[in-house]
Amino acid sequence: MTAAAQARRAMRAPVLAAAALLGVLVLEALMPAAATAQTPAATRIGYVDMKRLLDNAPQVVAGRERLSKEFAPRDASLKADEKRLDELRERQQKEGATTATGDTDTLKREIDALDRSIKRNRESMRNDLKSRSDQELDKSWREINDAVVAYAREQGFDIIVPSPVVYASARVDITDQVLDRLRRQYREKPGGATP
Repeated sequence: MTAAAQARRAMRAPVLAAAALLGVLVLEALMPAAATAQTPAATRIGYVDMKRLLDNAPQVVAGRERLSKEFAPRDASLKADEKRLDELRERQQKEGATTATGDTDTLKREIDALDRSIKRNRESMRNDLKSRSDQELDKSWREINDAVVAYAREQGFDIIVPSPVVYASARVDITDQVLDRLRRQYREKPGGATP
């Protein structure tokens, strides 16, 4: 490199350093304004205890009551059959030694048939109840979820975390407010009442 080129380079260095320093000073002056303009508002986070909602929402309670009424006749019939089976078994124990073999065999066949019928009916009722419970829960779940979303939007929440969580303070717990909303919605429905 020639001496002239080295001199030009040496003269550029302070100019570039001054320009860089000026650039840094301008950026520092502008940064607080830019940072404030782009800083988002504080994120609002809420927590909702879904188990409490599913246990206490009037829509869910009403669904459980409907299922109870719907399955009460089948349950009563099943309990009557179980009582009859217990009576037949007692009779078999009492009369086992004193009755004829033909009568004992007939009683045993009756007990076995009734026992199989009870097991079949119990399993059928369990399956039907599960299916109906799932239907009721699906319907209630949509309503509960919609209530959580509507409340969160109205109150300006950015995110709602459902249970289970490791920890949530009472300050972010919105479960009671959502329950109140669900109760109001239930009362306002045609035929709705406070369960």
